[in-house]
Amino acid sequence: MNRVDEFFGINVFGDAVMKERLPENAYNELKTAISQGKSIDRKIADIVANAMKEWAIEKGATHYTHWFQPMTGITAEKHDSFIAPTDDGHIIMEFSGKELIKGESDASSFPSGGLRATFEARGYTAWDPSSYAFVKDNTLCIPTAFCSYNGEALDQKTPLLRSMEAVSKQALRIAKLFGLDDVKSINTTVGPEQEYFLIDSEMAAKRPDLVFCGRTLLGATPPKGQEMYDHYFGVIKPRVKSFMRELDDELWKLGVLAKTEHNEAAPAQHELAPVYTTTNIAADHNQLTMEMMKKIAEKHGLLCLLHEKPFKGVSGSGKHNNWSLSTDTGVNFLKAGKNPSDNLLFLLTLAAVIRAVDEHQDLLRISVASVGNDHRLGGAEAPPAIISMYLGDDLNEILESIERGEHHTDTDKVKMTVGTEIIPYIRKDNTDRNRTSPFAFTGNKFEFRMLGSSSSISETNVVLNTIIADVFKDFADKLENSTDFEKDVLKLIRTTVSTHKRIIFNGDGYSKAWEEEAAKRGLLNLRSTVDAIPYLRRQENIELFERHGIYNRTEINGRADISLESYSKTVHIEALTLLEMVKRDIIPAISSYEGKLCETVTAKRNVSKTLDCTAETQIIEKLSDFNEHLTALVKELEIAVEASQSTTDLLARAKGYCDKVLFIMDNIRHIADEAETIVAREYWPYPTYGDILFNI
Repeated sequence: MNRVDEFFGINVFGDAVMKERLPENAYNELKTAISQGKSIDRKIADIVANAMKEWAIEKGATHYTHWFQPMTGITAEKHDSFIAPTDDGHIIMEFSGKELIKGESDASSFPSGGLRATFEARGYTAWDPSSYAFVKDNTLCIPTAFCSYNGEALDQKTPLLRSMEAVSKQALRIAKLFGLDDVKSINTTVGPEQEYFLIDSEMAAKRPDLVFCGRTLLGATPPKGQEMYDHYFGVIKPRVKSFMRELDDELWKLGVLAKTEHNEAAPAQHELAPVYTTTNIAADHNQLTMEMMKKIAEKHGLLCLLHEKPFKGVSGSGKHNNWSLSTDTGVNFLKAGKNPSDNLLFLLTLAAVIRAVDEHQDLLRISVASVGNDHRLGGAEAPPAIISMYLGDDLNEILESIERGEHHTDTDKVKMTVGTEIIPYIRKDNTDRNRTSPFAFTGNKFEFRMLGSSSSISETNVVLNTIIADVFKDFADKLENSTDFEKDVLKLIRTTVSTHKRIIFNGDGYSKAWEEEAAKRGLLNLRSTVDAIPYLRRQENIELFERHGIYNRTEINGRADISLESYSKTVHIEALTLLEMVKRDIIPAISSYEGKLCETVTAKRNVSKTLDCTAETQIIEKLSDFNEHLTALVKELEIAVEASQSTTDLLARAKGYCDKVLFIMDNIRHIADEAETIVAREYWPYPTYGDILFNI
């Protein structure tokens, strides 16, 4: 077996490959263009394209594709072969700089929020040279942006790249103020922890809800769930370990820095975490990770579920977005150092993040909004829908000292002992961890814990980059003409913390007391996607994105419409699936078992009229009530779906699905789940939670 360091990145047209295969001048011009964000000369593009083609063919590639990320949450590909005919009836393998730089795709068939009419089909894909090309399934995949004929962003990558440029521009101004004159660029870095479920694929195929919706719409709680905490960090089962090993190998070949893997809290739930990297690359790699999880799971007879809440009653799956900001010379803006109170760059950055999160709670909530994530947020398994920040006691004390105008005396990290000499001492971190906090400082970075497991990390990082860029811009405007820099920086930190400290909360985010306290502080509590999306169209948010060139008004409105459409379509599919399951399977199953019990009662009475049939008749009555209520609720759901679907206003339609359709679906589920606990196993049409969660 080859060592990992011998095959890591072998399917990536990375820096080492380019340096080896490109002429020195072409390599240098390409690297300069990438580092400075400039367009690449056509002659250089031709040279790169030819080298890329030859390398890919050696890897077995026959086709190339512009690999892009439309607003579906997944990636898209259109494959073209390298072949070109010759006059003598043969072929040659061609790939030009023009084909590398630009491709064309049908823009009308992807979600566009009205940016493209059905008859306006043309859309363009444009090479992103900052993200390395790679070979996958005998195809050269070229990471690209995707835009409409008129240049509007139709994807996740384009606004992310714009936001990275915006935050780099403004953070560079801050860096210069602190004498970091050798810094040429600043990158945000991200490490997205990915949670997921693995279940047996044959068993999943027997459940229409898992097939069509990626989550169970019915299912009674099993006798054992996660209450014993025996699955969390437990020994990984051989079948899962085999999957994880192959997943690691394939991701490593693609240059994805897969690092940590373990069992998560719920049965059949797991997590993979990568090493942090540049945000754009991290977003591409996370999309690849999700794709490879599903693909490799199939090879092992498994189904990978990335839905945020596939099983009611056990923990759902999220994605923790670890965000930081570093210069090209290696300076981390969020590195506190041994004495955080003496590190003005860190404290100013911390103040900027506090202000940005407080002022833009709505945008952060919107960035994680989806119908799947609504099932998870606020459920005592994930952060609440209320945005707050956790800093820990040490940083809180420092900020309070600054606010009072006092100098805080830092203490060295405390040495911990665990009561036995054989265990070496451990230095405590500056902060504990708070799993109930949506946005927590975890040492050199902030961890945003609200993302849903199936979502792209791009949307969240677009918002994070933009709101930080906006505060940095204001800070730089105030400080660039300062005559007493240190005094003015401390004053700015003090004013910012005093104004925005309401967002800081170090307690239990799950408690009812915090919900009440947050309301007193004036913090938003946007419980659902439908509550959150309208905030995207607020004038101040439109101006924010336009100010930094991230989105224009048309693009913002388009994205709001896409979110609402996606919400309604998702619930619509779920409702139709539930109706089919209940009408075709659940009601007949209950009737069949009811009929069997009636036969039993008749047989007993034929033997002797004195035999007691109380137990059977009570169950029969209960089953009859179940079917009566289910039949009525099915009709009610059909009417609600029709009413919601016929509404032309996107927000009103989404509200109908949110407030009415989902409510009736929950009522149906309650009855069906109770029936599952009574109907004999041989009559129940679907694998149960116990079957699914404990089968691997």
